[in-house]
Amino acid sequence: MAGTSRHDREMAISAKKQLANCEDPIERLRLQCLARGSAGIKGLGRTFRIMDDDNSRTLDMKEFLKGLSDYGVLIEKEEAMKLFQQFDRDGSGLIDFDEFLITLRPPMSNARKEVVQQAFKKLDKTGDGVITIEDLRGVYNVKHHPKYRNGEWNEDQVFRKFLDSFDSPDDKDGKV
Repeated sequence: MAGTSRHDREMAISAKKQLANCEDPIERLRLQCLARGSAGIKGLGRTFRIMDDDNSRTLDMKEFLKGLSDYGVLIEKEEAMKLFQQFDRDGSGLIDFDEFLITLRPPMSNARKEVVQQAFKKLDKTGDGVITIEDLRGVYNVKHHPKYRNGEWNEDQVFRKFLDSFDSPDDKDGKV
């Protein structure tokens, strides 16, 4: 069995065990998703996007309850309504998808945080705490990128696209 499959199975088993003693509604929902394996939260997000009939990237209470039910989340209606209120921080009567998934995502382990820190340090050649296109030169090889190879993009465009994948969606300034 591959390490990834074994880890996925162990995570699902652990989530099922923790679920029995969990009181926090958000943690219970998270554990029910993780009990389905590493793709559980992603699958819930996909289900919610399907429930979003008007493609507004938000859910009202009715869509939220239907989404939970369709995904097979075992939760009482009263608890689901409390959950909805926790996700609806501004009291608008709507839940934003991104906020929902960020809240639901489990916290990053210390080991994973350390790997992220090491990767960041490797990319931040100037050591100023910000990754820019200049930092990427000599660290990220654009020559294998398909759009660089076919001449559609130059090096700076490839670097910018790479940075954009990490940049804030609301402020794409080419700095990470």
